[in-house]
Amino acid sequence: MFVAAGAHLLNTVRFGQGPRTFVAHGGWVGSWELWQEPFELMESTWTCIAYDHRGSGASTAPPQAVHPQGLVDDLFAVLDHFDVDACVIAGESMGGLTVLAAVLQQPQRFTGMVLVDAVTATSGERRDLSAVREHYPEYVKAFVDACVPEPDSDHIRRWGRQILMRADPEAAARMLDTHDSPALVPDLGAVTVPTLVIHGECDAIVPVNVGVSTAAAIPGAELVVIPGAGHVPTMTRPREIVDAIDAWAARLPD
Repeated sequence: MFVAAGAHLLNTVRFGQGPRTFVAHGGWVGSWELWQEPFELMESTWTCIAYDHRGSGASTAPPQAVHPQGLVDDLFAVLDHFDVDACVIAGESMGGLTVLAAVLQQPQRFTGMVLVDAVTATSGERRDLSAVREHYPEYVKAFVDACVPEPDSDHIRRWGRQILMRADPEAAARMLDTHDSPALVPDLGAVTVPTLVIHGECDAIVPVNVGVSTAAAIPGAELVVIPGAGHVPTMTRPREIVDAIDAWAARLPD
């Protein structure tokens, strides 16, 4: 289903008919498919919603529309479209910045937050993006190889490359550039919703110490470190992701 978000459309999916709602945001230019396998495991107990955020997958947003606040606006557009008054919101990698911003802007819309190998701040230092713009296939291959160090995961790396290659290289570059400058430093101490931080022990993109620091900074946050996992455990360790979410969610207030 395509959902209107301002002047563009977002490809959205919904799994399950459970009593609780779980909405997930992917990272960088990763599509909703980063959450496909967890959703297949969750659909008996949750209603799960995900979408191709602007700049990723089948989203129709042009590269010049990619910027941090636009991603937050899209998240609320999806919630409004599906009449979601309150949900658990999850963000993977760079999507962590989007969900953090949403939670800080409208905390009443969220019963909990899950951060998976999440970027939770940027320094403001601009990076050289010429390789992204000029040699995107090679950049994607190296990035995916770094994301997925787990053995016997060639099929996941292939899947990951296919997902990222759907993005326009300029959109991929702008996603990085607009998050680099100015610095994005959410006030983690101001988060008021229950939070679960999940991080892969072997993440080479966002090191595990970031997850440890994030959990320590958010009041009452819980931390789960997945041994041997890389940057995308939603794809490589979906069962462990779901078990961690379900165990944490069982302790949430009704």
